[in-house]
Formats: sequence, C-alpha cells, structure tokens
Amino acid sequence: MQLRGNWNYPTSVRFGVGRITELADAVKSAGMTAPLIVTDPTLAKMAMVKDAAAALTSAGLKAAVFADVRPNPVAANIEAGVAAYRAGKHDGVVAFGGGSALDAGKMIAFMPGQTRPMWDFEDVGDWWTRADASAIAPIVAVPTTAGTGSEVGRAAVVTDEATHTKKVIFHPNMMPKVTICDPALTVGMPAFITAGTGMDALAHCLEAYCGPFYHPLADGIAVEGIRLVKENLPRAVADGSDLEARAHMMSAAAMGATAFQKALGAIHSLSHPVGALHDTHHGMTNAVFMPYVLMFNREAIEPKIARLAAYIGLNASFEAFLDWVLRLRKEIGVPHTLRDFGVDDRHADLIARMAPKDPTAGGNPVPLDEAAARRMFDAALAGHL
Repeated sequence: MQLRGNWNYPTSVRFGVGRITELADAVKSAGMTAPLIVTDPTLAKMAMVKDAAAALTSAGLKAAVFADVRPNPVAANIEAGVAAYRAGKHDGVVAFGGGSALDAGKMIAFMPGQTRPMWDFEDVGDWWTRADASAIAPIVAVPTTAGTGSEVGRAAVVTDEATHTKKVIFHPNMMPKVTICDPALTVGMPAFITAGTGMDALAHCLEAYCGPFYHPLADGIAVEGIRLVKENLPRAVADGSDLEARAHMMSAAAMGATAFQKALGAIHSLSHPVGALHDTHHGMTNAVFMPYVLMFNREAIEPKIARLAAYIGLNASFEAFLDWVLRLRKEIGVPHTLRDFGVDDRHADLIARMAPKDPTAGGNPVPLDEAAARRMFDAALAGHL
C-alpha cells in the first residue's frame, strides 16, 4: 500500500515521504508572500528548518525564522513571536516542529490582529467569538513529531505563568490552511520523544472514543487511530528509521486531533496542571496517567472498551485492553508511576483543584470533581490500579 494521499478532513493535508518539497507551493496557496517560520531552538539549528527557509527564499518569498519557543510554550514566547511577526511585516506563519512549535505558531498568527488580551480567547463558552476572525493570519503546519495532532487542530495550549495554568485558546480560523505531513521529518527522533508523542496520540484517540457525546464519525476515526498506534508505536520506538511505522504514527496523530473535536477527559485534565507545575513532557504525562484514569472510568466505558479491544485484535474485554496498555507502556519505557516520572506530591492539592476546572474535564465519561482528581493523582503516584 502506498502511504500517500491528499486529504481535506479536517483541512488540506499533503501526506507522504518527500512532501516537504512542496512547502513553497503550500505557502503561496495559503496567500502568503512573507512567512514567519515558527519553530523551537533545537530544530532551528537543524538542516530541515534551514533547508525549508532556503526553499522559501528561493521561491521568492520573504521568509524569516523565530525560534524562542519553550517545550511548554508560555505567554512570553507568544508575545516575542508577535513582536517578530510585526517587525518583519509578515503575512502568515509556517508552524514547523512538534506540538509546542505548532501551538506557538498558531498563536503568533492569531494574536497580531487582535485588540484584546490573549486569555480573553480561552476555550470557554463562546469566548472565541470575541476575536476578529478576519485578522487571523494564514497558517501552514509542518509537524516533525507524531503526537499532538496540532497540525489539524483549531486550538493551541499556552501556559499562563502567573497562575501556572495551561490554557486552551480556540478559534476555527486557527486551523492551518495546509498541512504537510512528511514522515521523513520524524526519522531520528529520540526514542523517549517518539514514545511520549505516540502515547499522546493514543490518549487523544482513547479519550475521544470514551467521551460521553454522540459523534460516531469521531469514534470511527479514534478506533482506527488506536489500531495504528498498537501496530506501529513499538516499531517506531525500536527503530527510528522505520518509515512505514513513522508514517502510520503520523496518521494516528492527525486522527487523534481530528477525533478529539468530540471530547478529551481526565487524562488531559490531570496532565495539564502537572505539566504546568512540574514542566513535564505532555505526552509522557498522559501516558503515566492513562491506566489510572481507565480504572476510574471503568463502569461508564467498559462495554465500549470491550468493542475497541476486539477491533484492535484483543479479547473483547476491558481487562484485555488495560493489560495491553500496561504492556505497551512497559515496552516503550513509560514510567509506571508519577514518582518514577520525577513528580512528587508537593502540588497534589493544587492539582486536584485545578483538574476539574480544566477545559477537558467536561468530556470525561464520569464526572470529575476535586476528590476524584486527588484519588487518581494518588493512585498514579503510588502505582495502585
């Protein structure tokens, strides 16, 4: 099977090895003449970003690079990027990198034309309608990891350092106009990052599937994404040059972000405050919490999980699916407990208060309150299933 296609759900996706050569055409098709490449400091030094900038310049585009983006982007990164965008008189953004660079790039395209503070556009109710939609600059996304799926998403996550809170900023026009998914860009990604980003994709698919809302399209995408993770994540972690596994994981990441238009849940509700307070890798934090949240939600999701288990080739039972998650985590090096992950209980009470307030909490199949959040945190801390 040739792993190549042109997709328009949810946006225009150019998928396949070598498609990065189409970057200049994609940028022009999005209406840009002076793109700002937003990436992270590590990628900015690598050939893939330098080559991309050179290709844009050779195509007659006025391109520049902004790379002041932390692994968990903060408001200061966005403000610095907006300043660079305005100073360079740019007219669009190429968001190039992992989830952090993609989210930062989307925010840097979003904010220059707005007159209100960034937090006024948090994903709460209809706050997105406060934005001047016509002033949002076009975005072309180039993911270099296979996890967040931000390349096909309409939101970005930014940490408010004043409150140590991860906030989701949403607007439909933050959806990239064109996404280039070239699996070759993920080759050589370290095993830890491959594992963490891959588990992020799994968490997105799993929580979308388990969400309590009616969205069979998302359910179908989610279960196939989970199958792709099952069959390809161990391969991608074991052999960073396995292009077929890398391609399937890149698909699974986009599928997860497409599916979670339906819902996310307590995995993310707990992971967001832990990441904000302990600066942990988001996908790996999701991976640590996953089995403990599954157990908490078991009564509400058991029949659905049994169907899912059968679809991905396991015995049709909740136990079989949970056992697979535990085996997968062990095989690819996910810590079994928060303590193994370097997270202690110093912020436990605060995390328990923050989790139910996270925008993802409302999608959990079992209502999430402070007591429940604390029970799951304590279970993950101690390793009690």
